[in-house]
Amino acid sequence: MVNERLLKDIEFIVELDRMKTILRQTSLITEDRREDDAQHSWHISVMAMILSEYANEKIDTFKVIKMLLIHDLVELYAGDTFCYDKEANQDKRERELAAADKIFGMLSESKGKELRELWDEFEEEKTPEALFAASMDRLQPMLNNYHNVGGTWQKYDVPQSEIFKRIAPVKGSSDELWKFVEFMLEDAFDKGLINRK
Repeated sequence: MVNERLLKDIEFIVELDRMKTILRQTSLITEDRREDDAQHSWHISVMAMILSEYANEKIDTFKVIKMLLIHDLVELYAGDTFCYDKEANQDKRERELAAADKIFGMLSESKGKELRELWDEFEEEKTPEALFAASMDRLQPMLNNYHNVGGTWQKYDVPQSEIFKRIAPVKGSSDELWKFVEFMLEDAFDKGLINRK
């Protein structure tokens, strides 16, 4: 007889394959194809590994990567909510909390609790690891938009002020990355990729 805990783990892993079908608004760099949640999670996890040396505080990079790999699992049931869609963001928190109960509830109590605590920590952005993880989550779409001639910034006429609000976690987690963000957003304005509104 197969171990029941193992069966739960496998069921969870099979469910995660659907992450490859959840499309985000951001396009892949230089391609006219939207990225999916699995691609996004992989990309920001590698970013954390490469960029962790720029964190203002000493961080547990492995913990950051774990947060990044699971932070969007709730979108299996809540869907992806575009960050600049004010209407869709009104009930995002409630949808994602219900989705977190469902997805992490698939696992054994101890594993489900561990992942849920990581997800909650990421959402609260209070620890150095959570703040750095949030920074990677915000920086990656910014890089894609910049390298895609404005991408969703252009498509949805997102002003520079809103982009600065969205990318704010970087300011609290890395002085060096924040300087880069300021440079890149100013350059994006100079190139006509965004407006100041």
